[in-house]
Amino acid sequence: MNPLRPYRSSWLLDWLPFLVCGLILLVLLPQSLSMFQLNLLGRFLTYAIVALGLDLIWGYTGMLSLGQGLFFGLGAYCFGMYLNLEAAGKNLPEFMGLYGVTELPWLWQPFHSPVLAILLAVGFPMLVAALVGYMVFRSRVQGVYFSIITQALTAIVALLLIGQQQLINGTNGITEMRTIFGYKLSDPATKMGLYVTTALVLGAVFLLCRYLIRSRFGRLLVAVRDDENRVRFVGYNPVVIKVCVFALSAGIAGLAGALFVPQVGIIAPKQIDIVASIEIVIWVAVGGRGTLVGAVLGALLVNTGKSVISSARPDIWQFIMGGLFVGVVVLFPKGIVGAILDLFQRIRLSWPNTRPAESAPLEVETTSLAGGKPR
Repeated sequence: MNPLRPYRSSWLLDWLPFLVCGLILLVLLPQSLSMFQLNLLGRFLTYAIVALGLDLIWGYTGMLSLGQGLFFGLGAYCFGMYLNLEAAGKNLPEFMGLYGVTELPWLWQPFHSPVLAILLAVGFPMLVAALVGYMVFRSRVQGVYFSIITQALTAIVALLLIGQQQLINGTNGITEMRTIFGYKLSDPATKMGLYVTTALVLGAVFLLCRYLIRSRFGRLLVAVRDDENRVRFVGYNPVVIKVCVFALSAGIAGLAGALFVPQVGIIAPKQIDIVASIEIVIWVAVGGRGTLVGAVLGALLVNTGKSVISSARPDIWQFIMGGLFVGVVVLFPKGIVGAILDLFQRIRLSWPNTRPAESAPLEVETTSLAGGKPR
């Protein structure tokens, strides 16, 4: 037996944490929380979805994007426009009458269809990320310069949205959302349906990301993070890999935005500015990047703490949250989940039975990145 080969757990042990979390989110919490608290938790679950997308490109690929808030907002705007048109019926959205608009702009025409609105909420952010990513990665821009470019792009789009009063109501954003697919958003049954849908989508996105990082594509992401030149040397094109994962993360963020807007009832430029993107980075950093579970946990813990502390101490809650962020980053540089995994690793290595015998030869299997046979 190879002592360096990781232990392969049984199917039940591998899926047990996921099943337990599903039971808590879908069964226990809906029965124990009020409708207001459940709606608030549904928003936090959308934040967890967008955090998973950031963890893919930052934790596993090593690219810190400060533009996830932009993609989140684009998805929210796409689906918010459909909800606004559904509430207006055959009339124009109410805000257009304030600016003298007499005919529905061409940009709004595709959003009469809910299916097309959902597809655009996911596909349009992916298209933007793919185009920007290709131009950036083809020039071999990486590191802090990539972060600055994504941050600048977010600021530019936010400013452009503020100036479009007649088209999307400018800084006030899109509101007047009353129904979704014919159901009233104020109905408790609709709110419950949105929460359950968000929880199921979070589980599906988590499983997708989990599958990707355990596949060859996931190993390529880690290889690009660790040594991009070696990946290029063995025959892979890092530009294609980076563009694919960047577009995928943008699509995940857009999907989260589409789930967010009916639960909040408004989407405005303020919600997609630079601050929003930095907050997403904080969620992943606090939970632990490169773990997936850490991204979800960080988004839930930070936003729950933000809600509780701001309600208890509205005068100094920002200082308290800032101090907690600094403390977590300083004490747990790998995040909460990373610190827990390190603790378990130390405990496991402290057991005599888990240490490999020094006299026994170590049989190490290495597999080439290009897919060669073990040797």
